[in-house]
Amino acid sequence: MTLSNMPKLVTVFGGSGFLGRHIVRVLARRGYRIRVAVRRPDLAFHLQPLGNVGQIALLQANLRYRNSVDAAVRGSDHVINCVGLMHETGRNTFDAVQDFGARAIAEACRNAGVKLTHISAIGADLDSPSAYARTKAKAERAILSLLPDATIFRPSVMFGPEDDFYNKFAGMARIAPALPLVGGGHTRFQPVFVDDVAEAVARSVDGAVEGGRIYELGGAEVKSFRAIIEDILRITCREKSLVPLPFFLASIIGTVNSLIPFVKPMITADQVTLLKTDNVVSEVAKKEGRTLEGLGIQPTLSEAILPSYLVRFRPEGQFTQPGEA
Repeated sequence: MTLSNMPKLVTVFGGSGFLGRHIVRVLARRGYRIRVAVRRPDLAFHLQPLGNVGQIALLQANLRYRNSVDAAVRGSDHVINCVGLMHETGRNTFDAVQDFGARAIAEACRNAGVKLTHISAIGADLDSPSAYARTKAKAERAILSLLPDATIFRPSVMFGPEDDFYNKFAGMARIAPALPLVGGGHTRFQPVFVDDVAEAVARSVDGAVEGGRIYELGGAEVKSFRAIIEDILRITCREKSLVPLPFFLASIIGTVNSLIPFVKPMITADQVTLLKTDNVVSEVAKKEGRTLEGLGIQPTLSEAILPSYLVRFRPEGQFTQPGEA
């Protein structure tokens, strides 16, 4: 038997995305070698300074093409899949990426004898009216049937410097006279800091997380959609009217937004459907310890992080004093 002191190789599918880049950074600090599998390696060079010279390698891979998936998995000691979509574009559909793509990665891992950590989402449900939630659930079922010892994480909405949630509404507050409260703003969320999720993923790579289980990762607080928008307005020192927007009207707006070519929709009809269900950690997961706290990770308060990057949305940036509008 040949022994090697070479650090383990971890392949991260979707490593250039919001969560992916934080996972890469945490893994690099632990000394792992990292292979980042992305569709456009030329757009992922920002990841390489996160590690030492040669520690982070970029590889072209597309989940729709099985040979590229197999090539990315080959030689790995652990694989992480954090590829996901919030809206469909062209051939990148929920079915193609979140179901077929996740299944392809799981099959490649099974054939190569490699462990898998998969990022799903709270709300994944085979019976959900949301295509996003259904395909997330279908992927979970396929993965666990192929790899019974796989680790699956379901985070709630994540916050952090590059997030597409708090930044989106803070940007709207900068230009819009009022902000919409879809469904009246009653939907509950449990926003979780992206670094906490990345730490949980890294611990699964370390072997410190029991496999074959689905973990639900929520933050320190449960807040309504209205409360979250109010937090954004307070932190960005802006006063805006909050206008309730019925689900049916929001769905129509989302459908129209999705039809505009070459423009990222502010909201889609499928996202409106998601907003009809609370996005929080279940009581069963809490009881069974399938949470951040159960993994020994104390969730970070949003109040400790949000001002550090939402300050740029204040009328005069960091020079705006609290209470000014």
